[in-house]
Amino acid sequence: MDRIFTLDEARALLPGIIAEAREIVAGRADLAEIAFDREAAGGSRLGGLPEIKAIEARIQETLSRWGDQGIEVKGIAPLLIDFPAQLDGVSVRLCWIEGEPELAWYHRTDLGFPGRRPLP
Repeated sequence: MDRIFTLDEARALLPGIIAEAREIVAGRADLAEIAFDREAAGGSRLGGLPEIKAIEARIQETLSRWGDQGIEVKGIAPLLIDFPAQLDGVSVRLCWIEGEPELAWYHRTDLGFPGRRPLP
């Protein structure tokens, strides 16, 4: 059975997620820079294939750990995650997108991101 989070549980996890998200965002930017520099100049000051593989592995490790906790990763650019929850008996996703300082939004499970609303 999939994990159902309370708002308090999800909010308690968020500081760690935000810290790890910063690492993912930095890794994502490094991957973009390496790819561009390799294409444009034949190499990058940030490294080559070994560095690409290491960055990808670190990102995937974090995403997998989140998934193992029941957190749903909906996107990586921008980083968007959902915590399955119930709100007034309705299946919802507590929704966080990179750059937000707190968990303050939700959407009904059947509506997805376009149905995003502020938490009551």
